[in-house]
Amino acid sequence: MKTAKIFIFALILGALIAFPLGINFGRDAPLLSNPFKQRSVQDKMIDTVKESAEKALESAKEKLHEATEPLKE
Repeated sequence: MKTAKIFIFALILGALIAFPLGINFGRDAPLLSNPFKQRSVQDKMIDTVKESAEKALESAKEKLHEATEPLKE
């Protein structure tokens, strides 16, 4: 009976710790930051622009690599 109480207590404690960490992980935020802090529209926009720029840069790198490949004989 004692081990069941310890197991339930550990399960609840683990869930209370894992929930905020999971939110921060999903947002790509530092794990120990406040998971309930509202991000400003400006911060969201900056993240969106950075992601778009990274995708465009990767696409340009791939096309440049394809264009500069040596010809096969």
